[in-house]
Amino acid sequence: MPTQQRATADALVDAFNRMDNDAIVSFRHPNCTRQVLPVSLKFPPQSNTAYRTNLDNMKKIFSSFKVDVHDVIEDVLAQKIVMFVTATGQTRVGLYRNEYVWKMTFDGTGKAITDWVEFVDVGMARDFLPKLQAEMKKVQEEERTDRAQHS
Repeated sequence: MPTQQRATADALVDAFNRMDNDAIVSFRHPNCTRQVLPVSLKFPPQSNTAYRTNLDNMKKIFSSFKVDVHDVIEDVLAQKIVMFVTATGQTRVGLYRNEYVWKMTFDGTGKAITDWVEFVDVGMARDFLPKLQAEMKKVQEEERTDRAQHS
């Protein structure tokens, strides 16, 4: 029988695979922060609001997203789970592939993530992320233009 925190982590992966941003954010404690590492990438920590905005922007340019879990390390007493996962997805700018190590700390119930540290593939961040960011800006500009035309 899996622990509650393992069940939550598995449900989180399922939410990512369904691209269900409401569900993804629902697993985060209201004060949860997400830190993307390595520090050399200079990504600031994200609150739930910032993370949700990021997810919503990504969803506009991804037509699919699939997370595969390759390894899980669980420390029940410390209320932590570390997952090595890979992700693939189809985007408006091509195939997305990334590797992550997610280190999640849970509250006492095991139902909410209180802290999330995410190591990402530096090569993807260097080579593909700028293309995604440019496409996000393009989509945002298209949305502004549409709103202006309908005002």
